[in-house]
This record gives sequence, structure tokens and C-alpha cells, in this order.
Amino acid sequence: MRGITEKFVDTGEVTLHYAVGPDNGPPLVLIPGQSMCWESYLRVLPALMREFQVYAPDIRGHGLSGRTPGDYNYRSIGRDMTFFLREVVKRPAVISGNSSGGVIALWCAADLPELVLGVVPEDPPLFSSEWPRLRDGCWAYGFFKLVVAGLDGPNGRDMGHIFRNFEVPTAQGARIIRIPGWLAWLLSWLIDRYEKEHPGAPIDIGWLPMQLRVLIKSFSTFDPDFTRAFIDGSACASIDHAAVLKKIRCPMLLLHADWFIHPEHGLLGAMTDDDVRRTRELVPHADYRRIRSGHSIHIEKPRQFIEELVGFKKALNPG
Repeated sequence: MRGITEKFVDTGEVTLHYAVGPDNGPPLVLIPGQSMCWESYLRVLPALMREFQVYAPDIRGHGLSGRTPGDYNYRSIGRDMTFFLREVVKRPAVISGNSSGGVIALWCAADLPELVLGVVPEDPPLFSSEWPRLRDGCWAYGFFKLVVAGLDGPNGRDMGHIFRNFEVPTAQGARIIRIPGWLAWLLSWLIDRYEKEHPGAPIDIGWLPMQLRVLIKSFSTFDPDFTRAFIDGSACASIDHAAVLKKIRCPMLLLHADWFIHPEHGLLGAMTDDDVRRTRELVPHADYRRIRSGHSIHIEKPRQFIEELVGFKKALNPG
């Protein structure tokens, strides 16, 4: 993308890959959700780069950053973010993250207050991703198992397995959304052909729709051990959401997407209204926006995501 430079930095523990834009304002650090690389923000970067100096890192185990099998948790990611903010960004930043990236952003606001101007968690799974609630009451847990099966099954990586077996219930509960068989077959064939023609390279099928292209590329570079740490609960045990929220003193804007409870599959979405209420009790100064969108607001409602971040910046510097 024009204006973006991709770089690497060695923290002494892992090599992190990140994208950075020109210095057009205060730093904005964008943290992708689980399994996604920095390019998930492509739709919003051009507008945000006019207002901020944007940094978008690949979290360890994601994209072109290094892998650390057996060491994926919020403590280790916190060490990465501490180094990144101090040694790469080098000045207080606005931090926004989607999904688990939102929890990471909140950890930074709580534990690195001198480096955080404000925090904008984008549909973070607060409380819902704590153990054992994640295992017992969330549709995402089954999806995590599907991702691991597709990326590291008995026969190695088979991303087609994810597309062939993906199912998500609708809010009404009467219909299950599946990827049509012909489309799942086509995607499997395209992925297999790309891997044969570009062995070992990230899978980047340029003519696919942007969202699907980035999803496939992200999966092709993602370490499934990261998701295993959520399946076995080890990643969840490394953070106490309430304790993190109690420590936050900087300005905060919580973006909350659609959700519903399915009688069989549990929570579809990141946070219930009760989770939001609890969050706002723990961070009473936080602002809140309910946005009619799926989980990745910056992908599904890019214009609104941009407006919220630019408005947050103006509130930080009203002059």
C-alpha cells in the first residue's frame, strides 16, 4: 500500500513484523484479532494515515512475525508490546485492537500508562474469553477447534477443511449459514494450486475480494499453537479482565458490535450487554458506542470505525 513501510524488529525474544505510515499526527497502534495479520486494516488505513502515524504490528505467531510455540499468552505478548511501544513507537500512542487484540490494547493501557494516550478496544471479548466461560458458552470455541484442525490436522495444513466445515447460526436460530460446497471446493483448489506454485510463501491470491484475500493470507502464515492456547485455557489463565480494567485511567472508547445467545452454540459475538455493563462499572469514565456490525467493525463498517477513531483523537486534543 502506498505510504506504508513494512519493517522488522528483534525484541531479543522474538522478531516482530509491522507496518508503519508517515508521521501525520499522534501514533495510532492497530492490533489485529486472533489469526489475522496487519493487512486486515487495509480498508481503513488510507483515511487513518491522514490523521495519525499508524503502526500495525503482526502479533507473535501471526503474519511475518516470529513463532514461539508453547509460549502464547498475554504475559509474553505484553512483553512484546512493551518493547514495541518503547523502542519502535517511542512516544505515547492511541491503541486500538480488534477481538483479542482489543484485550491486548487494554492490557497496554493498564500496565503501560505512560505509553498510552487512549485506548479504543474494538469488540473485545471481555469476560467471555475467560476460562471456563470460553469453553462452555461461546461459539468461538468450536471455531477455534475448526481453525486448528484445518491448519494443523493429521495430514498437515488443509485450509479447505475450514471452508468446507464452517457453520454459523443466525440470530433467529432457524438457519445455519454455510459456505456453498462449490465455493469451498473452488477455494480449496485455488489454495492448493498457489501452494504448489509458491511453496513456503504466504498465500496471496490477489484477485479475490479483499476480505477473503486477507483471511486466506492470514491463515497461511498463522501458527495454530496460538489458538491451541485458547482451546486449552493457558492463554486465558494469564490475564484477569476485571483487574486489567480497574487499572485503566486513560481515555477509553469501547466499540461494541452485534451479539446474541444461541440455545445450542452459546454466545455469538464478543460481549453481552451484561459484559458491557460490568466493563463500564469498572471503567466509569469510558465512552461507549454500540455499532450494528459483525465482530470486525473496521472491515464491515470501515467508515464508522474511521469516524470513531478520528473523533476520539479530537476529544483527546480539543484545541
